[in-house]
Amino acid sequence: MKKFKFTTKLLMGATIACALALSFTSCEDDDDEEPPAPPQSTGCSPVAPTLDVNLDITADRTWSKDTVYILRSRIKVRPGVTLTIQPGTVIKGDEGQGNAAVVLMVMRDATLIADGTSAEPIIFTSINDCLEPGDIASPNLPTDAVGLWGGIAILGNAVIASGDTDPNGGGFDYDQIEGVPSSDSDGQYGGNDNTDNSGILRFVSVRHGGTQIGSGNELNGISFGGVGSGTIVENVEIVGNADDGLEFYGGAVNATNVVVWNNGDDALDTDQNYVGTISNAFIVGPAGSVVELDGPEGGAVATANHTIQNVTVAATRGGSTNAEDLLNFDANTNITFQNVYYSVVNSAQKFNPNGVNCTSGVFSNLTLNVAAGTASTYINAGEPDLTGAVSEGTTGQANAADFANWSWAGVAGNLGSL
Repeated sequence: MKKFKFTTKLLMGATIACALALSFTSCEDDDDEEPPAPPQSTGCSPVAPTLDVNLDITADRTWSKDTVYILRSRIKVRPGVTLTIQPGTVIKGDEGQGNAAVVLMVMRDATLIADGTSAEPIIFTSINDCLEPGDIASPNLPTDAVGLWGGIAILGNAVIASGDTDPNGGGFDYDQIEGVPSSDSDGQYGGNDNTDNSGILRFVSVRHGGTQIGSGNELNGISFGGVGSGTIVENVEIVGNADDGLEFYGGAVNATNVVVWNNGDDALDTDQNYVGTISNAFIVGPAGSVVELDGPEGGAVATANHTIQNVTVAATRGGSTNAEDLLNFDANTNITFQNVYYSVVNSAQKFNPNGVNCTSGVFSNLTLNVAAGTASTYINAGEPDLTGAVSEGTTGQANAADFANWSWAGVAGNLGSL
């Protein structure tokens, strides 16, 4: 969603956490890389060799765990090209604001195979993180350090409802992904193939991203723009992103085993007639809404619902009262929202305080760990959509065992007690 919550103060505080002293080294590369930029001090003493990535991926490429890859700019995987990232690989994003923000962008008709394992997850993090291949927890950055680099954008040819028709006569809606300047037409997504395949994201952790492009134009941990159901998204973690954790702009991709921890805005965000399913998720300590949902744009009518189910939520962090809505949707949100347990809430949080009537929404089995007889006080007065769906309860809905060993949240032991 286009709401900007990143603060310069927080960025500076997190960056200072890794004092500037030592520099990364660089290795030689081939035709897809240019000579490395002058090394930047990071305060880390790297063990694994590093490789600067400065130019787009224009031929099939494999990144391996014996090297730490440093993204120095907006790196695009070009159409017809496959980037394969092997299990255990660490990728670090350089700092950069505005048009210089560092993003790994998988364009339409390109493929990303980031297929980690529970023993060897793939980790995207900040250049200020002293983490090495084989580490799970950062040795120097806290989990709420945000905005230290950009993030990942995956763009596909699946159906979206943006209200903007393809100018090339494709007969479908298209849009420009948030976080990429509008002057860069490579950031376009949308099409007519809901089975489109952009590759694999499996056992992947993305940390400390979300730097600002401009006011109202920000980077999520992972942005899925018109991504189709042929894409595999399983076992994905977002930690400390300045904006949303995962955002789905239309498309039909499914996501299973998801954790979003300490992000600066909404944990999960859906838009533009997304029709996939998100299941078995933990949401811990978002600064914005737990879930923010929008339906089709441009006057389009939803043809199917998307589903969010089997979720356990700690809606605040450390007793904070700054978090926003337990659930936020608009009048035309196409959603089936079910089996969600809120283990930690504060009394100021509400289900959909906008009070709109969601004509396509289906809500069921939403439980709150609150005193008996008080669940109704968390529902906006006169909200018909949630009548009978919200109650008190103490049973978690997501399975913490699915996140053990490979995720930072899992090894920190923060999930099993929710």
